Amino acid sequence: MSGHADSSTGGTLIAVGLSVAAAAFAGRHAFRLWKPVQQMIVETVRTIPSPSFSAYYKGGFEAKMSKREASLVLGVSPSASRTKIGEAHKRIMLLNHPDKGGSPFLAAKINEAKDLLDSSSKK
Repeated sequence: MSGHADSSTGGTLIAVGLSVAAAAFAGRHAFRLWKPVQQMIVETVRTIPSPSFSAYYKGGFEAKMSKREASLVLGVSPSASRTKIGEAHKRIMLLNHPDKGGSPFLAAKINEAKDLLDSSSKK
């Protein structure tokens, strides 16, 4: 056995070295690309309807607000007391007030819901 390496062994070492370098290079770029891909996946998942979102009312407003719709707007029972209606109105109006960047249309609907439920509720 001589001290010289076989020429096929040298070629194999070069091929292994190039393979390792290519894998490292590809891995480095895969990590750079992963962040935008991950963000795109998260955004796509958010758009998929989920049973956990089914607690929200789907659809627009009725032409004339009903007691049921008013209770959905304020998040109270249709037979809620005036105190509960007032608390719910205040809480929701603080979040949706036009002076704080909310929609004037939604604020009008919130007020309409309060007025409707107040007129039909007991103290």
